[in-house]
Amino acid sequence: MTLVQMQTRPASAHAVHSTVADAMDAAGPQVWEDMTAEVALSVMAAARTGHLVVCDEDGLCTGLVTRARLTAVRDSSGYTDRVRLRDIADVIEPFASPLATRAEAERAMRCRRLGALPVVDEHGSALGVLALSR
Repeated sequence: MTLVQMQTRPASAHAVHSTVADAMDAAGPQVWEDMTAEVALSVMAAARTGHLVVCDEDGLCTGLVTRARLTAVRDSSGYTDRVRLRDIADVIEPFASPLATRAEAERAMRCRRLGALPVVDEHGSALGVLALSR
């Protein structure tokens, strides 16, 4: 996964003007929003990834869910096998545009306290995921 390095010093001109498309990684596994948390954890384990892009029945991105979120939900006292990804996605709109600057996306992610953010095209299809290092 491509990581965007967070810096406390002023960003270089390249980092300010590079786009999200320059820093994103492929979207990786995309799953339907009606998938259960347990099945999603299995998909995540098989794909060896820490997140899944969640899509609706038309294939449009509706969110992103992380392994930490799925594990927390599964381990909670209110968990049932009827919990669907649409109910627990970590990241819900707005998503990043591939044309946004990397600096803008980093700022938005820090403000929303997100470690990863889906990148979508003008139609809402997932193009990739932008991730921040800690």
